[in-house]
Amino acid sequence: VQAVLFGDGGITTLGANIINMGVIGGFVGFYTFKGLMGMTRNMPVSVFFAAWLACLIPAIACAIEMFLAGTFPLAEGLVAMGIYHAIIGVIEGFVTVAAVYLITTARPDLVDTGVTAPAGA
Repeated sequence: VQAVLFGDGGITTLGANIINMGVIGGFVGFYTFKGLMGMTRNMPVSVFFAAWLACLIPAIACAIEMFLAGTFPLAEGLVAMGIYHAIIGVIEGFVTVAAVYLITTARPDLVDTGVTAPAGA
């Protein structure tokens, strides 16, 4: 959808977009959530920062890829992609917190925090 309808890189960059958004973003979001839940046990905070980083880090990876391909200077790419996606990431964080809250409220059986209860709890 992003490549065809929005022209975001087009079909020729679809592989890089999949790696950035799907693989890097997925791993960053998952492991950030698991790590923060293990430290804070605060689901909204963990979800927010996981979603924020899952938006920001793939954008930074894209800027590095554009530099390596010779299409954009590194410093300008990091600043442009970093600032833009840091702001978008805040919106992404709030939307994700709201979605997880609604899912947790409606169907708590679908949500696994990844944190086990202490023995005897």
